[in-house]
Amino acid sequence: MPVIPLRLLPPMLLSYLSLTGCLTTDQMPTAPVVETATAPPPAPYIPVQRYGRYTLVELAPEAAQQNLLLQVIDIDLPSTWSVSVSDALRYALLRSGYQLCEPTAENASLFALPLPAAHLKLGPMVLRDALQTLAGPAWSLQINEQLRQVCFVPSTNHTATGPWVNEPVGSEVAQ
Repeated sequence: MPVIPLRLLPPMLLSYLSLTGCLTTDQMPTAPVVETATAPPPAPYIPVQRYGRYTLVELAPEAAQQNLLLQVIDIDLPSTWSVSVSDALRYALLRSGYQLCEPTAENASLFALPLPAAHLKLGPMVLRDALQTLAGPAWSLQINEQLRQVCFVPSTNHTATGPWVNEPVGSEVAQ
């Protein structure tokens, strides 16, 4: 029979009593466990191609390739040019895949306006926003996707008002 040193006897007895005190012989009634089989949603299939050692490239067109008005442009016109709004619109549409519509009686006044100095440099911004910025809020952008043509018509929710109708400038308050 092995000899147990007296100094180890109290810790051994305490651990034995603590382990046996937790044991119970009564069994709890078990309720049937109902498992619901939930399949994870299928992951969307994204075709990829290894391109280099650590790079995977999606084999799908970018958003700007599908919707050409989402391409990012950066316009920087020389300040020495005498540019009209139609010239700036044509310049913005260069290599975009779109062309500016022919002037009509409706939009001829927009196309003939001189380009503001603030519009000599635009971007980087989305092509749709750049076109709308060049035309201003009084004009609505219309796109003919079949002909890839951009045109502007007067906006229906914008009324032609002069600056004297707007809010007063500075500390002047209308009574």
